[in-house]
Amino acid sequence: MSVAGSQSNLAGASALEATVCGGPVLVRPAGGHVGGRTTSPKPAWLRVQGREGVLFIAGVILLWQLVSAVIPFSGHYLFPSPVLTARTLWVSLPELLVGTGYSFLILAPSLALAITLGVIWGMLVGTAPALNRMFSPFARFVSPVPPTIYIPYAIVLLPTFRSAAGFVVFIGVFWPVFLNTCSGAATLPRHYRDNARILGLRRGEYLRRVVFPATLPQIFAGISIGLVFAFIMLTVAEQFGASNGIGRFVQLYADYADYPRMVAGILYTGVVVWISMEVLECIKKRALFWLK
Repeated sequence: MSVAGSQSNLAGASALEATVCGGPVLVRPAGGHVGGRTTSPKPAWLRVQGREGVLFIAGVILLWQLVSAVIPFSGHYLFPSPVLTARTLWVSLPELLVGTGYSFLILAPSLALAITLGVIWGMLVGTAPALNRMFSPFARFVSPVPPTIYIPYAIVLLPTFRSAAGFVVFIGVFWPVFLNTCSGAATLPRHYRDNARILGLRRGEYLRRVVFPATLPQIFAGISIGLVFAFIMLTVAEQFGASNGIGRFVQLYADYADYPRMVAGILYTGVVVWISMEVLECIKKRALFWLK
């Protein structure tokens, strides 16, 4: 057999393996060391982006300081200074940490359940035309409804506030995950299914070994949107009847016109969301290593 023929067969086998595994085959660049450690300088755009980010934050803090110095309101600062907010945040940190634990007891189970059901149901609906035709009209009708609509009903109908808030968070996360997963599964190339059929994969194996890896980019896109919605829904729900939590902290001190604590709570919430998004981004980079 010629060298060209051997290379062609090898390429075909690699393509088939990539199809079944749901991702492309990575080829190590020539000249690299398998056991060695390679280092590369940070790209210039990352260095520029980092400097611009620092300058932007410095500009926001400077503008914040100017606004807080110019617009006082009879002893209660609607725009407390950055120094006062930082001092208040430090003093309130124990209370905020306790509230964070309470909030995550609601957030984590609802988030995990919504992602699990959204991914499974999205793959099933996306790969079954009959199921897609049956469920799609319902999804188009229900998914645009704001989850905040369900808060009064959930509080009245469900036995505890934690279950009511968890239900609202679940609704806010489920639809983005389901819709993105369904879209990714429905738009898979036809040869993925044909190759899986040739290899004799059953439906469960096809979903697990082909559909799931191939739709991971869309799944993570839905999770990213759902995570933001989860914090929004949790904060809103906690303002209705929670005894503790991040949203309750902000609402409580807003009612008492304690604006330094309110602003400190808002900033703290932003930091928690940012850390959560960064953790998700790290997981995404590890799971989608072939997209680097």
